[in-house]
Amino acid sequence: MNAIIVSAAFGVLMMFASFLVSNKNVYRYLAIIGLTVLLLANILETYAIWSIKFDSFLQLSFERFGLFFNSIAIAATLFYVLLSGRDIVRVGNYSAEYFVLIFFILCGVSIITSYNSLLMLFLGIEIISIPLYILTGSDKKNLKSNEAALKYFLMGAFSTGLMLMGIALSYGAVGNFGLEGRGVVAFGGSMRVSFLEVAGLLLLFISMSFKASAAPFHFWTPDVYEGAPSVFTSFMATIVKATVFIGMIKLLEARTGIFGPTWQIILPLMIVLTLAVGNITAVFQQSVKRMLAYSSIAQAGFMLFALWSANDMGREGILLYSVAYTLATVGIFAVLVKMKDYTFDGFNGLAAKQPLVAASVAVFVLSLAGIPLTAGFFAKYFMLASAIKSGAGVWLLVIAVIFAAVSVYYYFRLIQAMYFKEGEAEMFEQPTISFKGMLALFAVLLIVLGVAPSLLFNYLYF
Repeated sequence: MNAIIVSAAFGVLMMFASFLVSNKNVYRYLAIIGLTVLLLANILETYAIWSIKFDSFLQLSFERFGLFFNSIAIAATLFYVLLSGRDIVRVGNYSAEYFVLIFFILCGVSIITSYNSLLMLFLGIEIISIPLYILTGSDKKNLKSNEAALKYFLMGAFSTGLMLMGIALSYGAVGNFGLEGRGVVAFGGSMRVSFLEVAGLLLLFISMSFKASAAPFHFWTPDVYEGAPSVFTSFMATIVKATVFIGMIKLLEARTGIFGPTWQIILPLMIVLTLAVGNITAVFQQSVKRMLAYSSIAQAGFMLFALWSANDMGREGILLYSVAYTLATVGIFAVLVKMKDYTFDGFNGLAAKQPLVAASVAVFVLSLAGIPLTAGFFAKYFMLASAIKSGAGVWLLVIAVIFAAVSVYYYFRLIQAMYFKEGEAEMFEQPTISFKGMLALFAVLLIVLGVAPSLLFNYLYF
């Protein structure tokens, strides 16, 4: 409850700051202070030291796993603001409002990690989605940004309709919105699965797959990610995506039996399709930003393994994947914002001009590709190992490894451009020492977690 209330409170505070303070840099400092306080408040609740008492009437359930993910999301957002805060205030004329929306998104994140009712799931998803529509269209002078916001809003509204229909069918099956005891109802003295519950859960799964940009519900992703301001694309492609998967795990945990044998056909096909669409399409992209958009679809394919496994290793894996994917993607997008040319050729010779920046980007790319000694390697390993533990077929794991090898090609194109091609990589401005320091910190964290991933899990259990 701490994270929900504190994030909402700081969101309101930032709203007042927008007309009481005229210095844009003050907004960034206030956001950093607010995120630090929010992180401390959530940690205090995680270790049962202090928490705000509020009767949610069983609509919310605060468990260690959800609270720990809250800490990861808030810490990642804090790092994101520290690294890209100056770029955020340069987008449009409403800098304070952007931070307001980020705090409200974190409020939605905290609801999704602790919901105990389908109504709270809906509220959490919408509290996240509506600010994202606004952030996507925040660059009003850019036609692509306006187009992306409209496309995202229309597709998001359609998926919301599916979610509401799913909730309605699920309510019709069991007569309540709670998560406990769903799926089996009485028929003439016998207990069996209700068709309404199956249809409702399927619609909920489809709706959340749209939010997670899993194929075949991914069509909005490349255009929206490319049209949105790059500084906000990294946020919606990482923290928000990981949150949706946490919500899906909570929804489908112990309920996959409702689908019966069909689940063993639906999910593997979705995993293969998501991996295929994301990786194969990314190979042919010339824009780094669009390549990252398609690669985010491929990363969603690996995250789907956590739904398949539904075990402790899968839950641990999705946490590590969230950290590894977020640090690497936010880092690359932070560099991308400063580049004049978003194509691969625009990075030619970057290592000669900015060796530390290029080295950091190389670590980010290696982590996304799943190369050993980076956090991305163990993230993918945990996903595959959890699937093996749950009895997944070897053919599915082989396909996943093949597509992981395919991803190496388009990720390494960026390294090739920076280190092995001649050119003058041009930036809008020279990176500051603090910016380079944050990039280096991100790279070090990825390597440390790649060597000792248990450091992350220790805080989950102790």
